[in-house]
Amino acid sequence: MIKVLLADDQALVRAGFRALLDAEPDITVVGEAADGAEAVRLAAQTRPDVVLMDIRMPGVDGLEATGRIVSDPDLTATRIVILTTFELDEYLFEALRVGASGFLVKDTEPVDLLRGVRAVAAGDGLLSPGVTRRLIAEFASRQRRPAVASPALDQLTDREREVVALVGEGLSNEGIASRLVVSPATAKTHVSRAMIKLGARDRAQLVVFAYEAGLVRPGWLT
Repeated sequence: MIKVLLADDQALVRAGFRALLDAEPDITVVGEAADGAEAVRLAAQTRPDVVLMDIRMPGVDGLEATGRIVSDPDLTATRIVILTTFELDEYLFEALRVGASGFLVKDTEPVDLLRGVRAVAAGDGLLSPGVTRRLIAEFASRQRRPAVASPALDQLTDREREVVALVGEGLSNEGIASRLVVSPATAKTHVSRAMIKLGARDRAQLVVFAYEAGLVRPGWLT
């Protein structure tokens, strides 16, 4: 059973998501929060598999709440999906940087919401290649910190560096396999090893690392 925590300041939005999720045999809503502070408190109490987190809430917003939950050592298995009204919200890249596993726009189709919750609960990042490209191109160049070579790169083999860069470009395992002329299984193995070495929670974290380490830059994706 996938346990989901809802965090949104609009009761109607929470009610809609709860009705949809609770109707599924493998998903249950374990709590609702109207702001980020309550989301952090309920996450500690219920230890959900997935938090659907509105990024814009009064008081403690979704960005800060995400950072608090991700930094809690008791919640390492909890994955956070950011809910946003706009696909290119200015806070999305920062949300991914602090530990979110992806995002969904609030008017997404029900089937896509359910698919997303299950994917994130299974450990996959919720970022399509097209969205990854747009996010980096639109917002990465606005980050205050310049890209710097990370000591963590020394842990990676040359092939793993290539793979992380391709993940940063938004390629799927199949896309990486095609680019490197290897099997999808081999590409997946390289991605998994890179995640372990870098301590990445999921694929979304590899995207952020690829940018911050200078393996991918916005201008390369145009």
